Amino acid sequence: MSKPEGDYLHIVMPDQISVKRQQLGRLIIWGSACTLFLVVILQSLDQVNFFSFGFENWRPTLYAYLLWAFCLCFGQVILYGEQGKRRLFILPAVLFVVSVVIFPLIFALGIAFSSWNLSSPDGRQFNGLDNVYQMWTDPFYWNAMKNMVYYTLVILLEYIVAFGLALLLNAQIRGRKFFRVAFLMPLMLSPVAVSWMIGKSMLEARFGPISRLARELGWDNPSFFGSPEMARAVIMIMDAWTFIPLMMIMILAGLQAIPKEMHEAAEVDGASPWKKFWEITFPLMLPVSITAILIRIIFKLKLADIIINVTSGGPGGATDSVTSFIFREYRDRSNVGYGTFLAIFYLIIIVIVMTILIKLSDRWMKPRY
Repeated sequence: MSKPEGDYLHIVMPDQISVKRQQLGRLIIWGSACTLFLVVILQSLDQVNFFSFGFENWRPTLYAYLLWAFCLCFGQVILYGEQGKRRLFILPAVLFVVSVVIFPLIFALGIAFSSWNLSSPDGRQFNGLDNVYQMWTDPFYWNAMKNMVYYTLVILLEYIVAFGLALLLNAQIRGRKFFRVAFLMPLMLSPVAVSWMIGKSMLEARFGPISRLARELGWDNPSFFGSPEMARAVIMIMDAWTFIPLMMIMILAGLQAIPKEMHEAAEVDGASPWKKFWEITFPLMLPVSITAILIRIIFKLKLADIIINVTSGGPGGATDSVTSFIFREYRDRSNVGYGTFLAIFYLIIIVIVMTILIKLSDRWMKPRY
């Protein structure tokens, strides 16, 4: 065998592996895989009461998976030698991700097509497409989905406010460091703390300081959560107050990365402040802006804690987000099967929407010549 050329330190020579050793490695890997497959089939049949094998829980499948994972790693070393050892730097992490992501998702799919109410003595029962029909005719779920459209569209206003604050903090003003810390304070607070501090305390209808001020200004019966429109607007404002600093700090970092020479050259050419913003600042900030908006959309699609603590979806489900509605389906109605199906359906929608937005953002951020 000829010697390889280049850096000998980082070159792994193929090991001389005998045929019997290769057969042993394949036997270990495929034997453990067949064992895992057999245990999964037997336990699945036991779960649907097709046969009774006496499995009380899913521990046999867990043990079979651990055995297969160990045999897979060990078999890589036997089959490929030194190159197999290199694969061990990645393979355990992949197997761990499969165990904590893929398996729970498969288990959730089984629950999604079943009727499982924790208050029922019958336990989990397969119900086919009943959860699909129930979701399709559930007005409260589709109302929550409509609310998510409203909540997400508000991100455009949040972006405008965040951009304005970032421009202000990037300018040479007095107390700039103080304002940076002050504007970041809401981001340091938990949304649960914000909901109790503002929604439950300051906006409380009888004794809240903002409600008292409203009565002194002539509002006879101030109720910030009495009407659907008002309650939804207050939820939007509290959530925006919490997360606008996140967008602001990302945009501010982008503004500070713009070379000052570009603005100075524009001033020499006689460009107005608006012309400098529209022709230089905004185009250069477009990648950062799109990234900030996408991250904000991800946070917005998970909106639940403020709604749960302040209104519990009321009045009449007017402020419900999809996540808060699913939470109440679990907590208040103990309907695990239907709630799991709603969660999986919402996950599919999120994946589709975010994939489309990422594709569009890639197209927008491509340089145009």
